[in-house]
Amino acid sequence: MMRYCVLLGLACFGLVGGPGADAAENRQVRLTALGSMERIGLDQPPDGPPEVKISAAKNEWESFQCVVSAVGENVLVTSAEISGLAGPGGAAIPAENITLYRAEYTRVRKSTPRAELPPGLYTDPLVPFVNPITGEPIEPRRRIQERWGGPSTVRGHDMYGVPFEVFRGQNQPIWVDVHVPEDAAAGDYKGVLRVRTRNQGAIELPVALTVWDFALPDRPTHRNHFGSFRTVGRYFNAEPGSDKFREIEMRYCRAMAEHRLNPPIPGYLLPEVNKDGSLTISPERHEALKQYLAELHVADFEIPRAPFARLSVAATGPDYKQVPPDQRAKAQRYYREYYDYLKRSGWEKDAYVYLWDEPNIPENYEQVLVMGQIVHEAVPELKCVVVEQTYPHDPSWADIDPAVDIWCPLWAFIDRGTIERKIAGGDEVWSYTALVQRAPRYHPQYEQVKDLDPPYWHIDRPLIVYRVPTWINRQYGITGLLYWSTVTAVIDPWNNPAFAHPGHFNGGGYLFYPGTPCGIDGPVASIRLKVLRDGMEDYEYFAILRERSGDAAVKRLVDKIAPNWWDYCRDPRVLLDVRRELAEAIQRAGADPKR
Repeated sequence: MMRYCVLLGLACFGLVGGPGADAAENRQVRLTALGSMERIGLDQPPDGPPEVKISAAKNEWESFQCVVSAVGENVLVTSAEISGLAGPGGAAIPAENITLYRAEYTRVRKSTPRAELPPGLYTDPLVPFVNPITGEPIEPRRRIQERWGGPSTVRGHDMYGVPFEVFRGQNQPIWVDVHVPEDAAAGDYKGVLRVRTRNQGAIELPVALTVWDFALPDRPTHRNHFGSFRTVGRYFNAEPGSDKFREIEMRYCRAMAEHRLNPPIPGYLLPEVNKDGSLTISPERHEALKQYLAELHVADFEIPRAPFARLSVAATGPDYKQVPPDQRAKAQRYYREYYDYLKRSGWEKDAYVYLWDEPNIPENYEQVLVMGQIVHEAVPELKCVVVEQTYPHDPSWADIDPAVDIWCPLWAFIDRGTIERKIAGGDEVWSYTALVQRAPRYHPQYEQVKDLDPPYWHIDRPLIVYRVPTWINRQYGITGLLYWSTVTAVIDPWNNPAFAHPGHFNGGGYLFYPGTPCGIDGPVASIRLKVLRDGMEDYEYFAILRERSGDAAVKRLVDKIAPNWWDYCRDPRVLLDVRRELAEAIQRAGADPKR
């Protein structure tokens, strides 16, 4: 989306301010609408056209930002609201489908390695106007004293949506999420975002939405794995396994699903594992699991690694790949019973075992073969994920191909030739990112790619890096996306959200902020998470167009944005132009052939 900026006042565009407000007063406030892939600095001058223009499919989220800028004097914003959007023939997208947030500035104190942007303040946490748990507005922190000299109490919270003050020459963005209902009529919709100030009344920003005549599915088509929430209780003083922890964990899981990511399945919903490797499946757990998978639109089912026949990741000692027969038998019984349970429930199609993470020594390669054999002997249909590139670390090491069904290389380790060979051989390929890693010396095209950077995920990089990876995955035939965590431990969650290991990685492994400063026992989303969601939705466009017009039609458009992992599009306007081409091609192709 392009940056849209507008100076709103009676004399400028005929928009009406509050009672008694005149043109000179309204010129003290400037409303700037930005796209979802852009940020505005705290004191950056705004510019642009006077109307928000966005577009979306049915059952899709689309976002924009309205930045309140104080031009001539400090401004106190007392409220902000958006009307429902009126569409063709009396159709409407109700206001309850639209959510407003205040975009909080967080500080990048020290740059991420090879960062594209300097240290400074960046909008990232999205503070909701309304507490999603209570449905009540988040009140600002204040001390209340019922009588002079009497005891005082503190109410409210440090982080809240409105009111807020904007100092002269500075900005405050408001993030707006719009969800288009699945049954919305196609066509053009219009509405108004209204910002009220203490001294200058109401100022309005027109909003125009085009709804395309096709709908996205509920479940994500692009497979994905984004870690667990086992450690999230540390932010809320919640003991793992407690009722409070389970409530918070479920809120994080729902937030994942709302952003088209597969949430992890809480352990208390899974079958109980007995000492002999068998499973106990209670009707209560089964029904709860069934409800969880349906309500959160979970597309993939990770079968936990068997608690038997474990091998040392360190690969130390003479028996580093020896599995006692009794442990092997228990593990195989576990996998057989688990897969049978999923098959009886109709969940086996997308089941997998996350077998091994980065086997970086020759002994680990040998261990992968042992563990893969245990799984495949028990259930030949069950797929094993190994987080490793599609070519060997060293040709002298063991060939792990028999153990691996889903390869998952780092972005900088991607090699098109070996990926194509794995896919041609019946395997699947995902991709993942972590920290800042360039191609290794054993990359088949090392001399060509050694100095190139893929779209690393950090706060101090352009937001488009969170949207473009699904386009690049589609270019290579990669069908899944993996990220190591969304809630890793950082230095200071709201003030210095950097993962230190041992370098400084701003926002690395961290897409959710804990809601405690807002009075929310649950997550607060980041802008980066919203942009990632949009990338996942883009992949649905690829899938729909492929069904209607074939692979060539998709590739022609993907080539414009993502020819490879290093030469990807950096311009949000170009990406959105091609996304529009995708939508228009889908509409020209007609009805879904499956319907």
